[in-house]
Amino acid sequence: MSKKLSSDQALEALLTGDDSRQVERLLELLEKVWLKRHHEVADRWQRTLPFGDYIVDRWQKAKLLGFGEGASIYDNAVVIGSVDVGVKTWIGPFVILDGSSGLTIGKNCSISAGVQIYSHDSIQWAVSGGEAPYSYAKTTIGDNCYIGPNTVIAKGVSIGDGCIIGANSLVLQNIPANSKAFGTPCRVMGTTKND
Repeated sequence: MSKKLSSDQALEALLTGDDSRQVERLLELLEKVWLKRHHEVADRWQRTLPFGDYIVDRWQKAKLLGFGEGASIYDNAVVIGSVDVGVKTWIGPFVILDGSSGLTIGKNCSISAGVQIYSHDSIQWAVSGGEAPYSYAKTTIGDNCYIGPNTVIAKGVSIGDGCIIGANSLVLQNIPANSKAFGTPCRVMGTTKND
């Protein structure tokens, strides 16, 4: 009678076997999984994704990272260090969340595709020929914020509650609550509150 292998044992046996057909079979299975998930996602949401996003559940990944209830994060997003994310916050594809010195993102935020949020930089290290240390400062984004695609937020910046940061902005200074801000460098251009 054959012993049933766990999925980890089966994968290990497949990858360490001498038979090159095993690797070919694994690739065939992965292709079938990809095609099935591709069609499901295309039919339901009219989109095509990188492979990892077909097999990794965005809400489960957020839960594993300790993010708030209902938060989601794409598989291809990079998370470094201590990152705290509130409930129902959406982290889009190709985002970098650098919590090297601590990063907090509030609840009900939308962090668009390609956003980069930092809590450290290597500027002085680089220009000193590697002599100076990296620079660190906690970065904070309040509740109910929208951060537009491809925005870069520098270390130590604080963005208040209820802010809209326009696409392609470079945020180098704090942004007060309820601000509409955009540009390079990012500047406050209005308010999100109706007076």
